[in-house]
Amino acid sequence: QVQLVESGGGSVQAGGSLRVSCAASGYIPWNYCMGWFRQVPGKEREGVACIYPNGGGTSYADSVKGRFTISRDNARNTLYLQMNNLKPEDTATYYCAAGAVYCRGGDPAYWGQGTQVTVSS
Repeated sequence: QVQLVESGGGSVQAGGSLRVSCAASGYIPWNYCMGWFRQVPGKEREGVACIYPNGGGTSYADSVKGRFTISRDNARNTLYLQMNNLKPEDTATYYCAAGAVYCRGGDPAYWGQGTQVTVSS
């Protein structure tokens, strides 16, 4: 059974930084990409960043490009999202996700319960 558990969220002032983490357990298929999306209640979810399997690289939403960095620690089965120069519009619940087509426009097969990030002006 796959479980994704996010942590590291919190409150920060605009311009600050946070790193959120996603601890993965269970078997995630080799061809699944992993990434992060965020959501504000009442709004559509927004894909933030993806990291592709087998050294396939990374991708970012235009809104976070240059500020956020996705990475993974394979030995610890952990996914990270380093968020720098945070803006109030980054305020959302951040979810870790995985799926075969998730990073190619499809729905994730798995996702966590999210971690809240609040950025004050």
